Amino acid sequence: MYVVTGGAGFIGSNIVAALAAREEEVVVCDRLGSDQRWRNLAKHEIAQIIKREELLDWLERHRGGIEAVIHMGAISSTGETDADLIVANNVRATLDLVHWCAEAGTRLIYASSAATYGDGARGFDDDPRCEALAQLRPRNAYGWSKLLVDRRIARLVALERTLPPQWVGLKFFNVYGPNEYHKGSMQSVIARNYASICAGRPMGLYRSRRPDYPDGGQMRDFIFVHDCVDVVLWLLDHGNVSGLYNVGTGRARTWLDLAHALFDAAELPRNIEFLDLPAALAEHYQYFTEARMTRLREAGYRKPFTSLEDGVSRYVRNYLAMDDPYH
Repeated sequence: MYVVTGGAGFIGSNIVAALAAREEEVVVCDRLGSDQRWRNLAKHEIAQIIKREELLDWLERHRGGIEAVIHMGAISSTGETDADLIVANNVRATLDLVHWCAEAGTRLIYASSAATYGDGARGFDDDPRCEALAQLRPRNAYGWSKLLVDRRIARLVALERTLPPQWVGLKFFNVYGPNEYHKGSMQSVIARNYASICAGRPMGLYRSRRPDYPDGGQMRDFIFVHDCVDVVLWLLDHGNVSGLYNVGTGRARTWLDLAHALFDAAELPRNIEFLDLPAALAEHYQYFTEARMTRLREAGYRKPFTSLEDGVSRYVRNYLAMDDPYH
């Protein structure tokens, strides 16, 4: 039995879909609310759905029968400013699972984030040592909460404390793909713009405020969600691998590259306009992110990552262009 927290969310529901396709017994922990998130799960067989506040009691009742906990649940909005809420959902909930999985001898995979790297001035090296993590400076409360957890686990490793038999933190970069539709402004640019460009409107990209980056030349490491799922499945199949790992493609691409891929996938002429970067975003705007993927490769993961063009094409063709865009 596998437990996926945040299992009705974006990455979580894609993990649920993959486990269900393997005919595994899957339990989802999430709040479904009223935003159609249930549709992320509607096509898959699920053993049970439980609320977050019920999770630890439920786990204790099923101790010994759980193969792994895959913890994707979190407040993922980089704009959330209620730090107490973020601590309760992102920090305390994760560390409680670390403690329970260590005691129960259950494997744990949890979501960290590339937001822990802040503006990237210190690079994007997933060095798991306490000293390296202490140098990172996230630029929002969400990134800070993820780094706090990473640092605590790193300290437990350094102190040789008992940890889950497999523990893995995954620092996801810019993920796009099906089942992100409930995320509102946190959806990928692809999902936010597809219907608009199909209606004939231009796609807006921010102008650059730096002379070393042209307009639309700002760069991100965009990764298709199915590649993220493949990494999780590989880790579940290789229980001897533990650590903190980046999950990106290892190749930064420009926003113009992404926009061109979207228009091409939709078979529409490219129609792009440049917008001034809002003053509220300018101070914290990132011009470059690129995952250093050496550590995951050295751990044994060999599968190639989907190119931006292929990923956007698959997303559009198999999901966004369909009457039912859910995976």
